Amino acid sequence: MAIKKQYLKSKPICKVTFAVEAKEANNVAVAGNFNEWDTEAVTLKKLKNGTFKGTLDLEKDNSYEFKYVIDGEWQNEEQA
Repeated sequence: MAIKKQYLKSKPICKVTFAVEAKEANNVAVAGNFNEWDTEAVTLKKLKNGTFKGTLDLEKDNSYEFKYVIDGEWQNEEQA
């Protein structure tokens, strides 16, 4: 599991990319205080190598909490 942040100079936005290695999983989502912990609002796309990946635009200078939802099971980000 990994997150990558990219701050935009032109807007007060941070692009956050979520990546989860879950080869056996069917569905991976990200739920957090940025989407009212909705487990279906942000689903990640499964790549050919088995990694699920997706990018969100979040307001910078804010603090966010999130968890992954892998096939219905809540998982913490190990690097957060």
